[in-house]
Amino acid sequence: MAVVGFDLGFQSCYIAVARAGGIETVANEFSDRCTPSVVSFGSKNRAIGVAAKNQQITHAHNTVSNFKRFHGRAFNDPFVQKEKEKLSYDLVPMKNGGVGVKVMYMDEEHIFSVEQISAMLLTKLKETAESNLKKPVTDCVISVPSFFTDAERRSLLDAAQIVGLNCLRLMNDMTAVALNYGIYKQDLPAPEEKPRIVVFVDMGHSAFQVSACAFNKSKLKVLGTAFDPFLGGRNFDGKLVDYFCAEIKSKYKLDPKTKVRALLRLYQECEKLKKLMSSNSTDIPLNIECFMNDTDVSGKMNRSQFEELCADLLQRIEMPLLSLMEQTQLKVEDVNAVEIVGGATRIPAVKERIAKFFGKDVSTTLNADEAIARGCALQCAILSPAFKVREFSVTDATPFPISLLWNTEAEDTEGVHEVFSRNHAAPFSKVLTFYRKGPFELEAFYSDPNGVPYPESKIGRYVIQNVAAQKDGEKSKVKVKVRVNTHGIFSVSTASMVEPVKSEECEDVSVETEVEAQDQRSIENFSDKNIQQENSEAGTQSQVQTDGQQTSQSPPSSEPPSEENKIPDVKKTNEKKGDQPPEAKKPKIKVKNVELPIEANLVWQLGKDLLNMYIETEGKMIMQDKLEKERNDAKNAVEEYVYEFRDKLSGPYEKFVCEKDLQGFSALLAETEGWLYEEGEDEAKQVYVEKLENLKKLGTPIEMRFQEAEERPKLLQELGHRLQYYATIAGEFRNKDEKYIHIDEMEMMKVEKCVSEVVEWMNNAVSAQAKKSLDQDPAVHSSEIKAKLQELNNVCEPVVTQPKPKVDSPKEENPLSEQSDYKTEDMGDDKNSEMPQQNGECHPSDQNTINMDLD
Repeated sequence: MAVVGFDLGFQSCYIAVARAGGIETVANEFSDRCTPSVVSFGSKNRAIGVAAKNQQITHAHNTVSNFKRFHGRAFNDPFVQKEKEKLSYDLVPMKNGGVGVKVMYMDEEHIFSVEQISAMLLTKLKETAESNLKKPVTDCVISVPSFFTDAERRSLLDAAQIVGLNCLRLMNDMTAVALNYGIYKQDLPAPEEKPRIVVFVDMGHSAFQVSACAFNKSKLKVLGTAFDPFLGGRNFDGKLVDYFCAEIKSKYKLDPKTKVRALLRLYQECEKLKKLMSSNSTDIPLNIECFMNDTDVSGKMNRSQFEELCADLLQRIEMPLLSLMEQTQLKVEDVNAVEIVGGATRIPAVKERIAKFFGKDVSTTLNADEAIARGCALQCAILSPAFKVREFSVTDATPFPISLLWNTEAEDTEGVHEVFSRNHAAPFSKVLTFYRKGPFELEAFYSDPNGVPYPESKIGRYVIQNVAAQKDGEKSKVKVKVRVNTHGIFSVSTASMVEPVKSEECEDVSVETEVEAQDQRSIENFSDKNIQQENSEAGTQSQVQTDGQQTSQSPPSSEPPSEENKIPDVKKTNEKKGDQPPEAKKPKIKVKNVELPIEANLVWQLGKDLLNMYIETEGKMIMQDKLEKERNDAKNAVEEYVYEFRDKLSGPYEKFVCEKDLQGFSALLAETEGWLYEEGEDEAKQVYVEKLENLKKLGTPIEMRFQEAEERPKLLQELGHRLQYYATIAGEFRNKDEKYIHIDEMEMMKVEKCVSEVVEWMNNAVSAQAKKSLDQDPAVHSSEIKAKLQELNNVCEPVVTQPKPKVDSPKEENPLSEQSDYKTEDMGDDKNSEMPQQNGECHPSDQNTINMDLD
């Protein structure tokens, strides 16, 4: 079973896999561990990754990049409209209101959704992982920015499903980094000790994220996260581009923003310039040949100018850091270390700002580019049964507060409650209890819309169906479990109606609590256990009421509960009960839970039919890419054969072809080469296969003669040596040599006969071959010589290697016995002896084996 982590970045992607030796970041077919997040469409196939990046300038309108942030967004989203102006390709609205990408593919106009584009990128990453692991990849963990909302996360999961990937977890970028940092640390404080606080700062190409994490031995808890989703490396690139656009316009009277290709080239050069300025403080030149209208442009900039240019961007770094410290109630002195990752943190000014805020040097112990992918692979290994990983628990945090809204029996009032506060532990489940006579609706939304980088605050509407009043007309008790799952997605996971059944024998400890709670509308129940425990507990009726106290992690209500929605104080109730005399025994109530269907209407969710269509379309495109690759491989094979054979015909193969054949074959090779670059430029695979076969009909005999001439002398020499060896043994046997006197004479006669026959065959073969020229087919082939050599060995070797019969001597029994005792005594000290095991001890080598198994 493959274990893979994908860091799906805005600009580039990384793949990490778990192997027996640990976590490894794998390289693509270009031996590069970084795969650009780019997809390009052509008339025959798609190019993805490095190949697509190379086509970005030449095929700008059909090359898609910077699409990650369009997930789960509507086309009319202000962010999408703003980004649309910067793109070289066309964005169009989809039928469902989502973002579509319009490109020319297979010489036809196609519109692909963002989920499909991401699925294409995941297809490439999946193929790269499978190529390295030599096994199919299904299970994976994919990284996601911590500020992604439910709609964006669901959209990314749909993209993974299109490719056939089973995403075990959508892991927040910073949580993945923290896991990669903490799991290898051997000096973390014990669970009962004060945790080590580490702040992780990540500035990638498009966003700035920070998180504070508490580490104990085998434990990681995310205390809080903060971010600026619109501050990243591309903003610094944009500053440089704007500066040089203005300079080029005034100096050369050219406007790069009017030409897509020119602007893309300028972006690429400015990105290179930014990287060079990170390591050099001197003036760095910028030179672009034939930039526009065959004009060469040049400019220069140094680090101090760059920092002055980006002063407003650098000021924005402090805001998320301040926000994080406020949320977590931490002081700068409480932070033990600050770890930075992400490509843009290599900018010296960025690094300085972070270090200045915390008053300490930043640490760069993690690989800035690969840390997220490695953390994802570790999480996948923890979740996979195929790997045994050191026990390490990960508790994430909910980035945005989530509230529930419901209608009360009175039509003019509504109930609202914040079920998950900001930075609440996740994954986590809670149980809400309602009293209703019929179906009712819940609406989930983000409590603080201004703090969410998404225009829609609603998450979804959930209708609890099949709710009915009790037989006596009273309201039914309905338990609703809400959950933030491992992907960070909110859901109303289950709902059940509690039906009472009277029974004298039933001993139910929570009966009185139930009876007293009849007047209330909503009870909220929390559990500080882990998800598995809570799932099993939530189904039992008695646990909900008796264990339904709020833990330290449970959020306070956003408004004081009304009398209808008041939550009873169980402790006070118990105290009152203790002061009163015991009441007469009442009939106990036995209950049963009836599961209720839930209808979910989410803000963003692909329908099943649409998803299946996307899966089918992706399958067809994968097949088309495969066919095109096979066609290109067949064409390349013909081209390679032409060039390779032409070179060899004037080199090593020259002696093995006659003049007439040489001229004819050379003419055919030249003709094929011309055909390849003219009418044979775009032919079917089978045409290339047939061309290659026609060439091989003439080329293979020449190649075979060369190989025979290389191998034949060596094989004949080896055959001669074996014949001489067996003939020598036969001669010694005839001379009564003691070494061979035990061999039967009839057997030796077989050896002599075989040697004689093979010698005769060899002489004839050598004689026949001597009459042949090098440009003629050989009289004797290497395969025939190998067969004769095998035949000779089969007949002679068993005879000449017969062992001498042993002769037992009674007189030597006692000395041998003594010698045997002596050897046994020596073996007691020998490292390979098994004697210590007889005394109940363990041999050192066995101890090593045991230790390895235990580890």
